[in-house]
Amino acid sequence: MARYSRIEVARKMAETGMVPLFYHPDVELGKQVLKACYDGGARLMEFTARGDFAHEVFTELNKYALKELPGMIMGVGSITDAAAASFYMQLGANFIVTPSLREDIAVTCNRRKVLYSPGCGSLTEINRAEELGVEVIKLFPGSTYGPGFVKAIKGPQPWTSIMPTGGVDTSEANLKAWFSAGVTCVGMGSQLISKEILEKKDFSKLTRTVREVLELIQNLLK
Repeated sequence: MARYSRIEVARKMAETGMVPLFYHPDVELGKQVLKACYDGGARLMEFTARGDFAHEVFTELNKYALKELPGMIMGVGSITDAAAASFYMQLGANFIVTPSLREDIAVTCNRRKVLYSPGCGSLTEINRAEELGVEVIKLFPGSTYGPGFVKAIKGPQPWTSIMPTGGVDTSEANLKAWFSAGVTCVGMGSQLISKEILEKKDFSKLTRTVREVLELIQNLLK
């Protein structure tokens, strides 16, 4: 059962400005990644449930976060149907992210007041998602649309909250482009939690990188 309401999750997204994305089948490695991100100031983590038995890994990571990392909000991404969304909410997922807009998932999440962030790629999809109660729109793939698309949407719809995923990296120039365009937060996966960091298990570097990115974002939000 979710510990945080969709409003609380949306506020934390807006406050911190970043949602790290991560998946690995190794639970112990996942705990180290989670702890490193937490120590760097991250308070959200999207577990991208893409592998076999991913629910078992998420369960252990969520239990770990609840016990050892107060205030860490765990959610699940790469969900494709309402049954999977419901299942992960029973395991304690505080938000659900999908690559595309799924109305059945919106209804399922709304029943439990869990934040749902669907991938959208047009103004029509964004409008429909908001009609379904979506607080934060995932712009996916962000690399296809870019900051210019966000700026164009925010002109007639300044109330729309957008989180690009894909096409976001840790550089100041990239982050400035997105936040100047008006995004609420960004989703960042391998550009933040790199293959090199995982291979070398350089978690102190991950903590530093997360901290630096969050500081950059806070300066851009001022």
